[in-house]
Amino acid sequence: MEERNGFSIYENTTPTNQDIAVTYTPDSSITRYQYRVVKDGVEEDYVEIENADPTTIYLTSTGNYQIIVQVYQQNGRMETVRSGVFKIDKEKPIIDVGERNIEMQLGSTLEPLAGITVYDRQDGDLISQVTTNYDELDFSTKGIKTLTYTVSDQAGNTTSESIYIHVVGSTESELLIVQLGIIFILGIVIILTLFYQKSMRREKRIGKFGIEPLEDNTPSLIDQANGHYNKFIQRLKKGLVKSVFLQKYAKRYEKYVGVIDNGYESGLDFVINKFIVSLIFVLIAVFSKTIQYQLLSLYEVCIPMLFGFFMPDFIYIYRYRRYREQLENDLLQAIIVMNNAFKSGRSITQAIDLVTKELDGPIASEFKKMSVELSFGLSLDDVFKRFSDRIQLEEVAYMTASLSILNKTGGNIIQVFSSIEKSLFNKKKLKLELLALTGSSKIIMYVLFCVPILFIVFISILNPSYFDPFFTTQIGWIMMILILIMYISYIMIVRRVMRVRM
Repeated sequence: MEERNGFSIYENTTPTNQDIAVTYTPDSSITRYQYRVVKDGVEEDYVEIENADPTTIYLTSTGNYQIIVQVYQQNGRMETVRSGVFKIDKEKPIIDVGERNIEMQLGSTLEPLAGITVYDRQDGDLISQVTTNYDELDFSTKGIKTLTYTVSDQAGNTTSESIYIHVVGSTESELLIVQLGIIFILGIVIILTLFYQKSMRREKRIGKFGIEPLEDNTPSLIDQANGHYNKFIQRLKKGLVKSVFLQKYAKRYEKYVGVIDNGYESGLDFVINKFIVSLIFVLIAVFSKTIQYQLLSLYEVCIPMLFGFFMPDFIYIYRYRRYREQLENDLLQAIIVMNNAFKSGRSITQAIDLVTKELDGPIASEFKKMSVELSFGLSLDDVFKRFSDRIQLEEVAYMTASLSILNKTGGNIIQVFSSIEKSLFNKKKLKLELLALTGSSKIIMYVLFCVPILFIVFISILNPSYFDPFFTTQIGWIMMILILIMYISYIMIVRRVMRVRM
């Protein structure tokens, strides 16, 4: 930098990332002057000075500047004075590392600059100026290595970018063992299927020489498989029944016994089924990675395991809700049947038997239980109380209390059941009207629930490594936890707003 033509700094040949203050001092013969600041060929500032005092011009942003001064002497003559070019570069170079998460085999080598591009707006391509810590990394051990790229431009602006290299051991032997195991299991399944088909053909060929029974009670293949599965669960149950934690956790599934699956005898059976489904999902994930010649990472094991463990809950809840809805819908029909029986002069026991014959589904099963309990000598009060405890419906509690009072004090049972029938009919009508009014709002609510999940699924399909920073960086984990908290809070608030109690 040098002083020339009245400029304290005439130009700078090397770009700088600092502000430049240029002071222009006119000659004593100058009466007035004006200057223009031109940045990258475009006039940026224009100032007129009506005296010969020095002025300081500040250049603060990135660009190539030139100062053009027009001076007016005492004799009226005008001259133009130009400065050199001032180069300011405050923009950092851009390093494009491409894929930020790389997996490499133990003992292999890596070309650190392969696929790396470095660009600076002032200096152009700076790939030759890139430095890395590649020589400091130890690729002879497993683990995640951080490879850092650093580059500086002529003005001193420095940029650093990092990629994560996951060094894994040789997977050929592990993949071979897993593949052989999968092939062995598939072979057993194919052999058993062929053996079953051969047995069926043999039975069909020999069957024409025998006498078929009037009724074939032989269980189907699906029923046999379901029976073997339930026996397997019972065997596992003998070993897990001693766990206090599982016993406490299984209590929440006791309400599903006899409702979801008649083969399950306690809530622990449902918990064991959840563990089995979770294991199946993990095996599916292992198989999908095996055919790609890859091993599962920790989160790729945890996600299928958690999804498989909690997925049966959605099925349980859905089937239990359907059971409850069918029970509520059939309860009105059961009360109508009982009321008609009372009008024809029948007793409560006969009315209960009539419901078991006229109706089917869960309400018929519950009334059959009541009929059996009455046949064993239980009183009407105890039978209906047990029925109310099982069903947990307000109408059933009301009916139980009414029958208990009628049984002790007497009264018009037809009028009581007519009142219950009318109350149930009005409640069902109001519920249907409410569903019709809130149907569109609920659809919008469910769509909003599913949009983030579908977005994650589609992005993961298009770019499987897009969400890797959430699992490989500390800030990613923090952001993921915050997102989950916000999403769960959003669901809870919307469900609370949309909930209408009757």
